[in-house]
Amino acid sequence: RRSGQYTMNHDHSKKTPDGASFDRSGSQDSLDELSMDDYWKELENIHETRGNNHEERVALVVKEPDEGELEEEWLKEAGLSNLFGESSGDSLESMVFLSTLTRTQRAAVEKRVETVTQTMRKKNKHHQIPDVRDIFRLQNDSKGKVCDGNEPSTMRTSETKNEMQDGTKGSKFSLGTDEQKSPLEDTPSSDTDINLEISFSEQAANFKDSSVGKMCKGGGGDTLLPNFRVPKDKTGTTKIGDLAPQDMKKVYSLALIELTALYDILGTEFKQQKAVKIKTKECGLFGVPLSVLLEQDQKKVPGTKIPLIFQKLIAQIEEATLETEGLLRIPGVATRIKSLCQELEAKFYEGTFNWENVKQHDAASLLKLFIRELPQPLLTVEYLKAFQDVQKLPTKKQQLQALNLLVLLLPEANRDTLKVLLEFLQRIIDHREKNKMTLKNVAMVMAPNLFTFHGFGSKTIEQSEFVMAAGTANVMRFMIQYQKLLWTIPKFIVNQVRKQNTERQKKEKKDKAMKKLLKKMAYDREKHEKQEKTPNDADVPQGVIRVQAPHLSKVSMAIQLTEELKAGDIVARFLSQKSGNVQTLKKEEVFLYEIGGNIGERCLDNDTYMKDLYQLNPNAEWVIKSKQS
Repeated sequence: RRSGQYTMNHDHSKKTPDGASFDRSGSQDSLDELSMDDYWKELENIHETRGNNHEERVALVVKEPDEGELEEEWLKEAGLSNLFGESSGDSLESMVFLSTLTRTQRAAVEKRVETVTQTMRKKNKHHQIPDVRDIFRLQNDSKGKVCDGNEPSTMRTSETKNEMQDGTKGSKFSLGTDEQKSPLEDTPSSDTDINLEISFSEQAANFKDSSVGKMCKGGGGDTLLPNFRVPKDKTGTTKIGDLAPQDMKKVYSLALIELTALYDILGTEFKQQKAVKIKTKECGLFGVPLSVLLEQDQKKVPGTKIPLIFQKLIAQIEEATLETEGLLRIPGVATRIKSLCQELEAKFYEGTFNWENVKQHDAASLLKLFIRELPQPLLTVEYLKAFQDVQKLPTKKQQLQALNLLVLLLPEANRDTLKVLLEFLQRIIDHREKNKMTLKNVAMVMAPNLFTFHGFGSKTIEQSEFVMAAGTANVMRFMIQYQKLLWTIPKFIVNQVRKQNTERQKKEKKDKAMKKLLKKMAYDREKHEKQEKTPNDADVPQGVIRVQAPHLSKVSMAIQLTEELKAGDIVARFLSQKSGNVQTLKKEEVFLYEIGGNIGERCLDNDTYMKDLYQLNPNAEWVIKSKQS
């Protein structure tokens, strides 16, 4: 059936002759005979389903970029396009941004700016081309005090080597980090603790230098997947969806720079792929871009974030029972899938499709078909290769950190759909006693559907198929196993966002003061500003915050901060004041929000210690409201 060899892209890499019954003895401690068979069988099913009817599909061309083009694109994506080109003069905004970067993040930016400026000089473009060293020198001069001491970018390696062992220092925006010492000082657990306080690339740089770095390489089976956990953060865990859009933009830029810095430190190439646009279907269900699908679905169900067909197929599979043996692994009949597909295209939106005719295995095959048929992969053309390359990183912890950053880089529609898929796969695994679908099996069956993307042309897939098999299945296992961790925004990134906001506010204040002088309206404006500040500053005594709840019967309350007071306690206090429309709001629908100060808006998890958070952001306002759907 197949000839040649394939490599498990892994630390225990072995080349194994491939064939119908290749020798797998000891080739992978993480992948048993059955599950590798699942992978190849799934590929055969995919080829069979694809049959003749999809051969006319246009392959998505991945453009080979010119020299410097990738780096230029990267700087644009990172929001730093004004460091070069025509707009390089007005890069003050970028200076604020650069002042919040860590040492490793700055190195990653420097490297790209250097390449772009060299390319521009070669092409002899008549732009003002700043020397990369000047950019960072200028920024160091202007931000001298900011960068000193409480600034990640000035972390000295000698200091940080010691700090890394207990993971308590180094996130230099350091208010509130002391509380982290006790759970992290415990050395045995530190291998499985994910430190979100210090930049991952800084951790990798120090890890590389230390003797510990020689230990714990990647790979490993179900039993060997570490029980990674995030030590409790007193200022609250921030999940994707908790921050306002303007702060999420900053998170995206920082995640891109951080991921690049991490790959740089670990010597793995990080390249965003660039897709050439191809003509895609503008309506229908299968083979339609996610954004187009959601647009048409939102006309039917306003505010929906997951394609309706995707939701319905999952519901259809769950309706039968998740205990069915071989669920996801056993395919539906190819001819029946094809006709169901056509019928769904015609009748789904009309509501005339008869779901009773759809067998469970058919629904599972349709779900996988939906994922494969997306004109651009669910993990996106830009980052599909980066997701695959996660397997090349030296340790499991670094693989997990890279996946966390990659999830932050996905467009919202892709991320939301991926989340629903991973949660569904976990529910299948929860029934493994009956359905015989372990984490390993599910990962093996799903990996070809997410990673062998038809759009890159079948030739590429065939050549790299064997190399990819075990590696992508392992990435798939990680995504399922650690999905809760992957949707967390690391604290060091949230702190960098806070710092950017603070710096921007300082700059705006200076500009404002200048304008006031020029307009001779200083007195009125200052008076007005003082009035605006009163709720937090004047009215409220030290150690007390005022919480607003415009939609509840008790509209406002002064709350005394204590060491143990949590966000959930404040919400409960408001909800206990029963009257008016308060009964319509359930406890799980209402959250305390931190608004303004050094953050745009952040939904607080109920375990957030308010005194610690208040110290981190004393100028915030506190509002109780329901989470926007």
